[in-house]
Amino acid sequence: MAKKKKNLSEIKLPQLPDMSEKVVGLVVSEWNDGITFSMANACRTTLENHGIKNGNIHEIKVPGAFELPMGARLLSATEKLDSIICIGCVIKGETKHDEYISNAVASGIMNLGLASGKPIVFGVLTPNNMEQAMDRAGGKHGNKGVEAATTALKMMALAQETKLSKQKIGFGS
Repeated sequence: MAKKKKNLSEIKLPQLPDMSEKVVGLVVSEWNDGITFSMANACRTTLENHGIKNGNIHEIKVPGAFELPMGARLLSATEKLDSIICIGCVIKGETKHDEYISNAVASGIMNLGLASGKPIVFGVLTPNNMEQAMDRAGGKHGNKGVEAATTALKMMALAQETKLSKQKIGFGS
């Protein structure tokens, strides 16, 4: 039986193409900012460690997780981006609000990615409580911000690879 990984930040990336000219948007929710800002910092560090220039990371903040898709859309309209990473945290409470928020945010981010043709990454925690959130924002389970950055890097590499493959076989750009 396979052993389940406990630290989500221990991700090994394959050889990536040159990322020095890639431009990434980072949309960060201010709600639960102790969690989201930790995730955003880890995300930024991971991007920079893999060749993304600090000046090529454009960060904006939105009030809460619900506003992440709109923040991503607004950012994409002002910057030429290769990927956008949405960072948020929706903690389950006594009502079903978390389900509505999480579903709306996931749908909004997915729809924006499909419509734009650019990788839009869902870096949103949906824990049951603050302890679980902290465990995933630099605690015993690593930092989900690293995982979100890794997803963006892999998707940008895939987009570049498929574009090159398409050009090699004569399908245009």
